[in-house]
Amino acid sequence: MVTLGICLSLAAALHASPVAFVPVTEFTLAWTHSIEKVRWEEDYAVRMDAVRGQPALHAVQARVRGSAAGMEPPPDAVLRQGWYHYTPAIIDPPELRLTRSEFTPDYEVCMQGRCQPMADWMPSDGGVTLLKACRNPG
Repeated sequence: MVTLGICLSLAAALHASPVAFVPVTEFTLAWTHSIEKVRWEEDYAVRMDAVRGQPALHAVQARVRGSAAGMEPPPDAVLRQGWYHYTPAIIDPPELRLTRSEFTPDYEVCMQGRCQPMADWMPSDGGVTLLKACRNPG
């Protein structure tokens, strides 16, 4: 049985970086904007792409808690209970390039209502962490 999930790796050490596998088919990626201190959340699904026969990320929806300078929600966003809900512009990203800094709180990966810092699976090197859909490499 093939287990789908997400693979995390450090971009700077792409060929030498260990890969962390997280078995999940639905998750939320969450973070707090470094300057405005506003929380963002993006919901993703991991699916098999029937055409390529490979696991793929699919952006389901996104939301931001309020708005601030330089981070306005898109025009189609709907305000519900203090959150602007919208559909991400890029629905099927090949990967996510997440810049992680020691000066800001880490990204969180939320599954089944429980959020954990990304560092629980992949320590940050202060640079970019790659997140992509994958099969269990083990």
